[in-house]
Amino acid sequence: MYVCGPTVYNYAHIGNARPAVIFDVLYRLLKEEYKSVIYARNYTDVDDKINAKASADGVAIELITNKYIDAYRADTMALGVLTPDFEPRVTDNIGPIKQMISQLVDLGFAYVVDGHVLFEVEKYRDYGNLAGRNVEDMIAGARVEVAPYKRNPADFVLWKPSRDNEPGWETDWGYGRPGWHIECSAMINDLFGDYVDIHGGGADLIFPHHENEIAQSTCYNHGRSFCAHWMHNGHLTVEGRKMSKSLGNVILIKDLLVKYPGEAVRYALLAAHYRQPLDWSEKSLKSASKSLKRLYRVWDSVAHIESESSNQMPNRVKKALANDLNTSDAIASLHDIAKEIRAEKSNEKLSSLKSELEAGGELLGLFQGTKDEAEVVEDNRELVELIELKIKQREKARRDRDFETADNIRDELLREGVSLKDGMNGTEWFKNEP
Repeated sequence: MYVCGPTVYNYAHIGNARPAVIFDVLYRLLKEEYKSVIYARNYTDVDDKINAKASADGVAIELITNKYIDAYRADTMALGVLTPDFEPRVTDNIGPIKQMISQLVDLGFAYVVDGHVLFEVEKYRDYGNLAGRNVEDMIAGARVEVAPYKRNPADFVLWKPSRDNEPGWETDWGYGRPGWHIECSAMINDLFGDYVDIHGGGADLIFPHHENEIAQSTCYNHGRSFCAHWMHNGHLTVEGRKMSKSLGNVILIKDLLVKYPGEAVRYALLAAHYRQPLDWSEKSLKSASKSLKRLYRVWDSVAHIESESSNQMPNRVKKALANDLNTSDAIASLHDIAKEIRAEKSNEKLSSLKSELEAGGELLGLFQGTKDEAEVVEDNRELVELIELKIKQREKARRDRDFETADNIRDELLREGVSLKDGMNGTEWFKNEP
């Protein structure tokens, strides 16, 4: 299984978290069914956005990518995401990328012009089958670069030239770097050969990224299909609106983890079927946190009961997940089991139900902490909300030129170990070291 991972130029947001969690559940389910499951999720560590970030910060590209890879790993680990078997980076796979491009040129599927290498879409007759649309409609609905060096507007870049101050590698076509789409095809081919069972990612990747992967990989494989099953998780919105910097509604995972347990965030991400859109809100996250605490209380109530060890016991959560990874039904099944535990008196039956609850929780990546840990983070969330309320009250007092009240609020927070820092982008707060 191969899943498209993040481009590492910033901290991961909640939209990045959804595929990480969804395909982690699939990974857990597959490991229950198969003796060998090999899972790869990549990092795109060469990209125009990374170049811009490094230039703006005045640092080397590697400092940017290493920082945000480490941050992504920390965030996903906090969400209970298992580490994939392979985490390839683009910069470690330039050799396989160049080799694939060379063969596509030799086979006549790609052409070289002005230091660019482009895939010629007209040479692949099934282009558009994944998206289920014709080429003209797809181009009209997507940001496809129109350039004078293209034979057809739909042709896409396999390799592009780099300036002297940009990352690049020497090739027969000149100094440059890979295009986005070829990277995943080459890493899949290097890890798995010419065939992968499952390829996953967000629905936003269907076109052009995955459509282009199919075209170049199939042509590289002399017409053989390179992927058996494509899986795409639905879009994530924030309170009914697309998440974007311009709207100011980008929610970073690291910020959520200050207020909520990682498992509560994970629970909220699994609340909808993976193929359906998911609308994110503070209300839904609070509801997920409360539901998780109820499950923990039930689990804690049977802590004295020994779990049944039989592998033949029924597992309603597994059955739900086996039906097109229906996580919403799986969560409902978990609550059904918890309800039966609350009503059951027989220790023998409780042993079986506890085992089913734990096995289901393991598949969903829940019950990895403790009830006490969940309570601590819940208390922390309430503290954060109180601090943010005080900051809003102080900002209003300053607008009203009531500086005495503003200073009193600042001093009150300082006595509680919280310092404030006013800046152009508002007021930041941080806990003082004890």
